[in-house]
Amino acid sequence: MRTIAVLTSGGDAPGMNAAVRAIVGVTCGLGGTVLGVRHGYQGLIAADFQPLTPAAVDGWNRRGGSVLGSSRSLPFRTPEGRAQALDSLAAQGVEDLVVIGGNGSLAGARALAASARDRGQALRVVGIPASIDNDIATTSLSIGVDTALGTIVECCDKILDTASSHARTFLVEVMGRDCGYLAMTAAVATGADGVLYPEARLGEDEILARVAAIVRRAYVPEDGRHRVLIVKAEGVALPVETLRERLDAQLQSEGLAVETRSVVLGHVVRGGAPSATDRLIAGRLGHAAVRALLDGRDQVMTAWHPPPLGEPPGDALALDPYVRLVPLDRVLRETDAIAAGTHPIAAFRAKLLAAAEPFLAV
Repeated sequence: MRTIAVLTSGGDAPGMNAAVRAIVGVTCGLGGTVLGVRHGYQGLIAADFQPLTPAAVDGWNRRGGSVLGSSRSLPFRTPEGRAQALDSLAAQGVEDLVVIGGNGSLAGARALAASARDRGQALRVVGIPASIDNDIATTSLSIGVDTALGTIVECCDKILDTASSHARTFLVEVMGRDCGYLAMTAAVATGADGVLYPEARLGEDEILARVAAIVRRAYVPEDGRHRVLIVKAEGVALPVETLRERLDAQLQSEGLAVETRSVVLGHVVRGGAPSATDRLIAGRLGHAAVRALLDGRDQVMTAWHPPPLGEPPGDALALDPYVRLVPLDRVLRETDAIAAGTHPIAAFRAKLLAAAEPFLAV
């Protein structure tokens, strides 16, 4: 049996550790060995390996963040850095690598595989999508999304208690980078009054006009609910504090005295123990990654129940019909299209959100 190396890269996501635990359990159960790479691609360059056994990873499925650690690696972006990483793998006799991370991490996996091919070194690479932003194409969920969404909903529920008690308007910014998925789903789940997401491509004045209209409706003397919750994705270029200042000025000029507060949830959204759903997805994607490597697959990503748009991409995994193997080239190409707003899934999400009106203003 072979030795499989595994690393976590990019932003941490709840469930990464559960995926590592699954990889170790499956590999060791089949007679192989696993080397954990500490601190992502930077650790791969430095040959910072940690032998992993089932006993060593016991309980990792309950832990948030990344026990192996993650870091940004500028040297890895250079041919010289990737050559060092390949030397580290060759010195350990490793020809199989699992990369757990987001768009940049998967792009790094593809680049490393290309460097290995150019120098004639045997290396098979399989990616596992882990990103709270849910901005990776060809998979309906990435590891960490469900936990992050639960954290946002819990925070917004608590904020709504204060908003209702004091008749206040709250503008809550959530993570998600250039993808509005977390903001969209959280807004629906919390019963928010409105949501601002980058896929709408609204200008600052249009954003202000729509938010002001929501507030006016909420504070009608007889029939208003006298509190407002607007969820804003961080990918919307207008800073939340600037929006609050402009909103206050607009409402005051109209004689509407409303207390407005802005909250940036920030990195709290990334943390915490993974939910049951994230543990389940992580375990099954980790299992699929090992099976794919043992079957000789290379430069593919394990995808969880791809979006219901046309023919699902990739090859179905016989042992798990909810997991598919999608070529990394396709994953990265379609992920770029999601970021540009040209992918069908971006329009699909916006259409679903529009269906939530009149309960949710956009």
